[in-house]
Amino acid sequence: MFADEAKIMVKGGDGGNGCVAFRREKYVPRGGPSGGDGGHGGSIYLEANPNDNTLLRYRYNREFKADRGRHGEGSNCTGHSGDDMILQVPVGTVAFDEQTGATIADLAAPGQRVLVAQGGRGGRGNQNFAKPWHQAPREHEDGSPGEERHLRLELKLLADVGLVGFPNAGKSTLISVISAARPKIANYPFTTLEPNLGVVNADGLGSASKEGRELGRTFVVADLPGLIEGAHEGAGLGIRFLKHVERTRLLVHLIDTSDANADDPVRSFEVINGELHAFSEKLIDKPVIVVATKLDATTDRTRLEELREFCKEKNLEFHSISAATGDGVRDLVRAIADALDKIPRPAPDATLHLPLSETEDAEEGSEIDENEPGADSLPTPIKES
Repeated sequence: MFADEAKIMVKGGDGGNGCVAFRREKYVPRGGPSGGDGGHGGSIYLEANPNDNTLLRYRYNREFKADRGRHGEGSNCTGHSGDDMILQVPVGTVAFDEQTGATIADLAAPGQRVLVAQGGRGGRGNQNFAKPWHQAPREHEDGSPGEERHLRLELKLLADVGLVGFPNAGKSTLISVISAARPKIANYPFTTLEPNLGVVNADGLGSASKEGRELGRTFVVADLPGLIEGAHEGAGLGIRFLKHVERTRLLVHLIDTSDANADDPVRSFEVINGELHAFSEKLIDKPVIVVATKLDATTDRTRLEELREFCKEKNLEFHSISAATGDGVRDLVRAIADALDKIPRPAPDATLHLPLSETEDAEEGSEIDENEPGADSLPTPIKES
């Protein structure tokens, strides 16, 4: 089951409370305060794991809470800090704050890690409040609560090429021919119900020889479920999978020009192109290769030539293929590889995160303010006898 969206709640562990204690030893008449600080609560991180390809693990388990810090103890013993929690997500996952809609992180690189819920700071014990004029303090601090957030995780597949087009345009057949992917193939619309990824070797298959022959240029192709008019508004399945097109560097637009399809190929291109542009402005300037499919089932080449002329006017690269017979497929694959060579890979986005609360931003070991609340009513300092 392919799951590309999930909503979860994450909460950092609460900080432990500071302790109020005094040294009581036989030969130490003025032992003084010895209350230890509370431990810090554990934090929660998201980490991109290249071995995961779905958010299914977060579909049913939706609440994650890190360990809390232990309370301080006597003899100046600091409480044990809570362990951090690391949530593994697929590479390409984007985390949003459910309440504000702000982007917290875009995990586009394997091993990338981002803090999503800060653990609470441990409270100070009474040893921190000792002053020359206040030698037996009974003040302490409670630990601060851990940060709580409701997140929306969205997976965007990382692929170099995205195959788009109307349902039953031949996308699944093409990816099954040029890669090892084996999607479901049938002669009816909406055969593909989830994206399929395939790795393509543009310069031939096989491993490197003893003489050092290279494997050749490889790229990843994503077969996206068929789009229809109104997909950006929720029609069909397109609204669920249009987001996967955003990360691709090149779009390959497949159009059925066979005799069995009565649609105008030029209008088909304009409809799908309009849906892509309506969904995201990022897709407007994305390079496109137009491909006429099912050449083996096309006896009347009139519409095929009309589409070719249209692409020539729009300065779009055009190919005609038959995935069933392999006619034109090799030239198309090499053309895709040549186009990708000219398109630079996007630099990874800088990790984003929302500002933490002021309480959690406080640094450890901050200086004690001499003007603590209640300082006016402090007891009289103990005098040496």
